[in-house]
Amino acid sequence: MTNLQIAMTALILSGAAVLILVPACLPTLHRLHFGQAIREEGPKSHMKKAGTPTMGGLMIQLGVLIAVLIVALFTREISVFLLVIMIAYGAIGFIDDFIKVSKKHNEGLTPGQKLILQFVTACLFTWWGAKTTGTALLVPFAGMVDFGIWYYPVTLIAIVATTNAVNLTDGLDGLAAGCITVCMVFFVWASTAVSPAVSAFAGAVLGGCLGFLKNNSNPADIFMGDTGSMALGGCLVGTAMLTQTTIYILFAGLIFVIEALSVIIQVGYFKISHGKRVFRMAPIHHHFELGGWSETRVVQVFWMFTAFCTALAFLLS
Repeated sequence: MTNLQIAMTALILSGAAVLILVPACLPTLHRLHFGQAIREEGPKSHMKKAGTPTMGGLMIQLGVLIAVLIVALFTREISVFLLVIMIAYGAIGFIDDFIKVSKKHNEGLTPGQKLILQFVTACLFTWWGAKTTGTALLVPFAGMVDFGIWYYPVTLIAIVATTNAVNLTDGLDGLAAGCITVCMVFFVWASTAVSPAVSAFAGAVLGGCLGFLKNNSNPADIFMGDTGSMALGGCLVGTAMLTQTTIYILFAGLIFVIEALSVIIQVGYFKISHGKRVFRMAPIHHHFELGGWSETRVVQVFWMFTAFCTALAFLLS
């Protein structure tokens, strides 16, 4: 099989696994009262979502793992790096989610605790990435460029920023899962030039997100939680690292960059202006909600914007 065929096989297997796993696990999540607590300072329209089962990211990760292992039976290859980065960041998210559901409150790890865990984990994967692929990255219009020592800060920032940005984007039904699905199309394509193992993983992530959307689209039956958004952020940046296309997250994943920047701008301006705001609410998807857009409209527009950005990444590659 070609790497593209391997990716498509993993996509189908992962998608099918998640489609089976989510309905099968929903009763257990309800019984354990693993429901989402809604931010009191968030849009009031979201209060009706309180109690919706969370931690659905576990099913996405399990679907990816199942697909990767089945494909590995034929290819005899598996990317330990990608599986570990998914599980590592998924574990950070799981700790955060578990604290929230235990306290029945939307406060898990403190921002400082979460950042320390992310940073330490990112240091490990930055070193591992350099050992695996070297320090060269693909740059638009310049081709492959050896970043040398600069590879380390660039990659470290990319890992921490991407995992946080995907986490911030996960605020509306189907938003993060849909944007990752569209964005991963580029990285699946990039993976076909690398190895069967990377192609299988990238395809499995795309398929897992597609399968999850069946129950995560508005009105959502389940949320991925930080367990899912952190893991998917790790999947995205990890795949980019092994395909040496980390810079292309700025293009295909521009929506995540904008979401993160909206929070940084809002918080920074709030502090220096002593209480004034740039946006009605941050992250920016809430700004559009409070401006009168329906939740489904925001999600659909953000998906289309991500499709445009992914097409741009293809043109620049």
